[in-house]
Amino acid sequence: MSITKIVRKVFESRQRELEKHMTGGQALQETALSRLIAEAKDTEYGRHHAFSTIKGYDDFVKTTPVNTYEELKGSIDRMRHGESDVLWPGRVKWYAKSSGTTNDKSKFIPVSQEGLKRIHYRGGFDAVAMYLQNNPQSRMFDGRGLILGGSHAPNYNLKDSLVGDLSAILIENINPLVNLVRVPSKQTALLSDFEIKRDRIAREALTKNVTNLSGVPSWMLSVLSRVMELSGKQHLEEVWPNLEVFFHGGVAFTPYRKQYEELITSPKMHYMETYNASEGFFGLQNDPTDRSMLLMLDYDVFYEFRELSGENDRIVPLWGVETGKNYAMIISTACGLWRYEIGDTIQFTSTNPYKFIISGRTKHFINAFGEELIVDNAEKGLAYACQQTGAEVSEYTAAPVFMDQKAKCRHQWLIEFAKPPQDVQLFATLLDKRLQEINSDYEAKRYKDITLQPLELVVARQGLFNDWLKSRGKLGGQHKVPRLSNSREHIEQLLSLNEK
Repeated sequence: MSITKIVRKVFESRQRELEKHMTGGQALQETALSRLIAEAKDTEYGRHHAFSTIKGYDDFVKTTPVNTYEELKGSIDRMRHGESDVLWPGRVKWYAKSSGTTNDKSKFIPVSQEGLKRIHYRGGFDAVAMYLQNNPQSRMFDGRGLILGGSHAPNYNLKDSLVGDLSAILIENINPLVNLVRVPSKQTALLSDFEIKRDRIAREALTKNVTNLSGVPSWMLSVLSRVMELSGKQHLEEVWPNLEVFFHGGVAFTPYRKQYEELITSPKMHYMETYNASEGFFGLQNDPTDRSMLLMLDYDVFYEFRELSGENDRIVPLWGVETGKNYAMIISTACGLWRYEIGDTIQFTSTNPYKFIISGRTKHFINAFGEELIVDNAEKGLAYACQQTGAEVSEYTAAPVFMDQKAKCRHQWLIEFAKPPQDVQLFATLLDKRLQEINSDYEAKRYKDITLQPLELVVARQGLFNDWLKSRGKLGGQHKVPRLSNSREHIEQLLSLNEK
């Protein structure tokens, strides 16, 4: 008998609960806010911001400021040194290391016991619940899950306190029973050297019956490439004939989709996008035919949204959002992040239920000349150029050239191709054309080449982006290449490495 058929029953009650997301979004969020405020009212932060007087959302807005990491950094550092009841009740022992701010190389996001259980693990559980509901014939629990993770290290040498990639914290604290249905071993999963870990994961997984994959698309592709090298096979289903689903998140899947479809040709293969970050687990693709995700509303996360209209920065709760607008996401969570702007931007595609796409980052965009180019534009433009030319993109970044020797301005794209186009200039022209079609601000700046010249495309050598991440000590784990930037700092570093 299929083990999956037995395990399905574990998820049935939650599948029924998730139906409340279809119509009861505001009620779920009001309940989440009340619960968070009640639990944190006696913390230092709760006392300073009069949490005991808060009766609802309007009171919360009056007493609690919007925060960046810089505003909470001092409190978080005290928590890392062992202080209790600062931003969240009790002592928080785990800290997810995330990419840095303007002033610091890294951010350290607190991960409380409640946050682990009621945000991060609940998100993973719901991903499986939704997948099983959409796929009655699934046998994913009849084999193993290949789950990628980062590494961790002691936090200020405090007993039982860890700092590192969120994925490593999740693996470290996971229910031991899960280790029976996953690869690689915990020891391998937590190795810090990605190149050694990549080889060990591939060797450990090679002979197992892997049915499902979980991880960041770029790093998973690297591991799967090693599996193919070791196996000598042409397609992944020849190694793992029962492989059926890839739960992916961390970076946009668009640049990698074609490579996965060429690597895995089985018609029974499924892909499910998740929106999980160091700060929390926020969204799941509940409909495989729709690339937008369902916002998860009954975790210990309360959402607000700052409208990015360029004219005003009004902040609204969930029930104040509109479809098609670009919003910066603000969260309050059971990890002690209060009205914290995480840096991601989203657009709602539906408000009944609340579904969205990730449109970019508040800092990962190009607006050097008023063009307001966001990551979602870039992904769509690249997908079009690839479709028209048969090319495949592995990695990319783009930044403005403010003025060259001829006083001309343009965008410079550095692209590493898995499969290069026969005509690079045609690819660049198609990309530029598509960006104008989907972004009216970019189109206006490109009009008659007056403000912006046609974009410049530089082809990166193979392995460039991995070499760059390695040089910064960020190979593997949750580390990502910045896609768009108003600064030339990253692209200049990459261009200098491209010449070596």
